[in-house]
Amino acid sequence: MGFAETRISAVESARAGVSAERARYLAGQYACDDAAFVDALAAMAGESGRGWWEEYRGLVPLGYLELAELEYHAVHLRTFQSVSIPGLLQTEAQVRALFAAAVPKLPEEELDLRVRFRLWRQEFLTGEHGTRYDVVIHEAALRIRAADSKLAREQLLHLLDGSELPQVTVRVVPFDADGFAGLCYPMLYARGPVPQLDTVLMDTPHGGALVDAEAQLSRYRGLLNKVEGAALGVVESRELIHRLAHDM
Repeated sequence: MGFAETRISAVESARAGVSAERARYLAGQYACDDAAFVDALAAMAGESGRGWWEEYRGLVPLGYLELAELEYHAVHLRTFQSVSIPGLLQTEAQVRALFAAAVPKLPEEELDLRVRFRLWRQEFLTGEHGTRYDVVIHEAALRIRAADSKLAREQLLHLLDGSELPQVTVRVVPFDADGFAGLCYPMLYARGPVPQLDTVLMDTPHGGALVDAEAQLSRYRGLLNKVEGAALGVVESRELIHRLAHDM
């Protein structure tokens, strides 16, 4: 391959990238003849190291960078959240309150960095990409307060504003939904430019876990389909969020 072992190790651990030309060369060496897949890999390799998130490398956890890059390259995002509002639709006050509750407590400088990083991620929704973003939120997440009722109400109104973006849909699974047991896995399904680049990000107590094996992806697609089947329609969901905001 023309790589030293140390270089291969750096690439495999995401400490170094490869050029588009090198990606095509490697695909040839691995006898990969799927042109669409190779083109997608080459396009990603050509952009490696140029994303806005690179400015934060070494400043925020690596998982944050991986999430931003995953969102950037996705052509369709599907997410389900059971206890929190999706990060792309959080207010700045909500973001700050959530990070301020971290254990152990974050130093103020690090807290500010993480808040700024999440707000930068949100530019993704209003930028040039226009990637389709389908959100399902359990009613519990709408009722949990990161701070007080004022912040909670502002967050719900902000969520309603976000749901009006042309590429965004927001649906709610109400407490009284039938047949919902066992479906409360917070997850993000990122559909890549080709099926081989589909990835699921699972929330865990120890950070995000990335899943890309087809058998697992198929399972999570099925779970998301069941979650969406239990959710209210777009209009009914907006009405529920309005009522909750009014009651705050």
